[in-house]
Amino acid sequence: MMHRQYRRRFTVALPLLIVAASCVPAGDAPARPFASVDAAPLPTPAPAAPVAPPVPLAPGDFILRGSAEQGAAMLGQAPGGTRALTLDGRTIPLAREGGFLIAFDRDAGPTARLVATLADGRTVVRDLAVAPGVWRIERINAPYRGGAANDADFARRRPAELAQIAAARDTRVESDGWKQRFRWPVTGRLSGAFGSQRVYQGKPGSYHSGTDIAVPAGTPFVAPADGVVTLAASTPFTLEGYLLIVDHGMGLSSAFLHCQRLDVRAGDRVAQGQVLGTVGRTGRATGPHMHWGLKWNDARLDPAKIAAPMGQ
Repeated sequence: MMHRQYRRRFTVALPLLIVAASCVPAGDAPARPFASVDAAPLPTPAPAAPVAPPVPLAPGDFILRGSAEQGAAMLGQAPGGTRALTLDGRTIPLAREGGFLIAFDRDAGPTARLVATLADGRTVVRDLAVAPGVWRIERINAPYRGGAANDADFARRRPAELAQIAAARDTRVESDGWKQRFRWPVTGRLSGAFGSQRVYQGKPGSYHSGTDIAVPAGTPFVAPADGVVTLAASTPFTLEGYLLIVDHGMGLSSAFLHCQRLDVRAGDRVAQGQVLGTVGRTGRATGPHMHWGLKWNDARLDPAKIAAPMGQ
């Protein structure tokens, strides 16, 4: 079966002033990334779940590797003869050899059901227990509206930005980057944790949709895996600044926020380790850093659970 990808259209379900992806770094602070009594020093990223050794199940069953937990992903091999695959009723594309990718949103429920339908009509079912994540609270001394001059300016500019993001997320590409062992786009001090509830100058915002790495402005960053560029912002977005989105195939994509410069354009095919641009502090940011976000279709994932240990 030739490998195809399917995407759900990215929609905005919250009011206009509720935002989903922005962050601020610790700047030059040596210890705490944010002024928050709830924030503890960030741990060293754990080894990537998708590169754990395969765990074979019963004959004719799935082969899965990785962890079923909020914010994590799993690579799998479907039973021989599988003609259709679903996760909780949602179609999962299969690679030619029967490989596939599934992942679990930061707010995923406690269980998930994987169902393979075989050529003879029989089904193979695998029920997964999804482990919960542990999320922090981070208090941020930055305006809620980011780089907009005021609330009216934000309201005027934001719809067009969201439309560009939605179009990029809806783009289908062919890439095998999802199979690779992901690497960090840049190495440095982790200054913002995935999944943390954000409070901006006393105003609650959405949770942090990526991981922040504090490095000097102008530091080059690279592609964590092969992929195709689906968005390279020509002007800074209010929240994300210069935004770059790279699709790795099978519904998995990376977003790089607050960039200083982008060296690639929409439609470019990029290779793992290729320089994509430089780190900056554009958009809603109080200092230079790289915000790296990962999505699988509509699910937001923790890069620290996907990538290899930093420096490898």
